[in-house]
Amino acid sequence: MKGSSSSNELKAPVFDGENYDFWRIRMTTIFKSYDLWDMVQHGYELPEIEIDALEEDLTETQLKTLKQNRMEDARALGIIQGVVSDTIFPRIANEETAKGAWEVLQQEYRGDTKVRKVKLQSLRRDFEYTMRENELLKDYFIRLFDVVNKMKTYGEELPNERIVQKLLISLTKPYDSIVSVIEETKDTETLSVQDVMTSLRAFD
Repeated sequence: MKGSSSSNELKAPVFDGENYDFWRIRMTTIFKSYDLWDMVQHGYELPEIEIDALEEDLTETQLKTLKQNRMEDARALGIIQGVVSDTIFPRIANEETAKGAWEVLQQEYRGDTKVRKVKLQSLRRDFEYTMRENELLKDYFIRLFDVVNKMKTYGEELPNERIVQKLLISLTKPYDSIVSVIEETKDTETLSVQDVMTSLRAFD
């Protein structure tokens, strides 16, 4: 039921202008949990009759739907207003709909298509880097998956198989023996990333 989720659930950090893409993912999950994501994405259409007539001229069904939409939109807008810092709030203060406020933040902090393509291209280059000599395995995992997560936020599709292959071909020579064992005894097309990481940690 809409609005049935507890206010203590799925709290997002206050957005202060940093790490917008991660904040956006958290907010998307929150809106979906409240069944408000469609409202944020698309807003709602006014009944056609309201353009040329007073609200009193709406049918009972139209009026009920309009009030429900307005309530849900106000709730979604209130959520957005409540999770931005005081320095960010003025940017959306004049927006009267959740869709409007969301789009203002997205345009300013997510960047246009061209900017995102440039960022993604840079991340793709980072993804091609290999493990450094004397780099600890855990540090390499952190570095690699930081790049992977950022690529995904910019829309890159990274199937499990591609990440598994990346792990197996990017390690330093001391890991050659365990990589050979994995490739000879496992089906790398269906092997999960977690299984590979577990095997590598055990070897390490």
